[in-house]
Amino acid sequence: MLVSHHSQICGRLGAGVLVGACLMTAAVIARAAEPAYAVVAHWKLGGVGGWDYLTMDGARGRLFVTRGDRVEVLDATSGKVLGVVPGTAGVHGVALAPELKRGYTSNGRSNSVTEFDYDTLAVVREVAVPGTNPDAIAYDAVTKRVVTFNGRSKNATVLDAGTLAVIATLPMPDKPEFAATDGTGRMYVNIESEAGQIVAIDLKKTAIVATWPMPGCASPSGMALDAANHRIFSVCDGNVMAVTDLGDGHQLAKVTIGEGPDAAAVDVARGLVFSSNGEGSLTVVHADSRTHYTVAQTLATQRGARTMALDPVTRRIYLATADFGPPPAATPEQPHPRPSQVPDTFTILVAEPR
Repeated sequence: MLVSHHSQICGRLGAGVLVGACLMTAAVIARAAEPAYAVVAHWKLGGVGGWDYLTMDGARGRLFVTRGDRVEVLDATSGKVLGVVPGTAGVHGVALAPELKRGYTSNGRSNSVTEFDYDTLAVVREVAVPGTNPDAIAYDAVTKRVVTFNGRSKNATVLDAGTLAVIATLPMPDKPEFAATDGTGRMYVNIESEAGQIVAIDLKKTAIVATWPMPGCASPSGMALDAANHRIFSVCDGNVMAVTDLGDGHQLAKVTIGEGPDAAAVDVARGLVFSSNGEGSLTVVHADSRTHYTVAQTLATQRGARTMALDPVTRRIYLATADFGPPPAATPEQPHPRPSQVPDTFTILVAEPR
């Protein structure tokens, strides 16, 4: 029926609009044929501690989950806990370097990086970072460098991945957030200022090479990078996903997403971009072209599920959340305190295309 309808539409149109209309109709048909995502599992891990970044190890089928003072490593198929990286005070993120047989964590409370064995998860060493509250952390395979983005000191620390010697400290224009590499020795990081920015770093030169504004994108957090198509996807306050050109930083598009996003992911092969939103939704965006995007699905998840990881092999998406009670009383130091987490309710939600 869809093919017949498509042919009838194309046949009725004049030559001046034939090609565009037919292509648009074909795009609608292609999107209609794409499988929708559904939540298929809830892995209740419980335990104490909050969480931050999720990191997917697609090659090994492992999910790294930061839990405040440790990193729990799960089998990405069953949810079974395979091991723990201990002693990571205030851990935010995990960066993996499989070719070096190493992994690294950014420890916000101890202002340090923990290096662990990629295979066994055994801690190798912990080194201090000359910055305050290292948050995002990323590894660049071209230059063999690890970079921590330090939230309170508003700078980035560049380390040699082999020795963990500090190579440089780079000032950021404001608080840095998520970061990603493009496979050429360049790294990009969202700057969580009121008027959002992206900083581009050339790690071969150990230098900032560009700072790009993001119009209409306030306080960007999550970032996903599509190097093949030269695009950066950033999720922002105000229900906005901003799409930025990787070459010169000009804005390609803005897309309306759910409220309270914190992470983004991209499935390049299928042309899909994802935003996990604290309101309790996953926005699935289809890239029709470099400058045009359509919301293909809004999947209900669970309140607080605002961090996620995408498995590039299975295309499963993992989201973290817990149950929440009322917020504690406001104080001068915390006039808008976060709701309290109900003990032993920490859960990983698993969504997959059906």
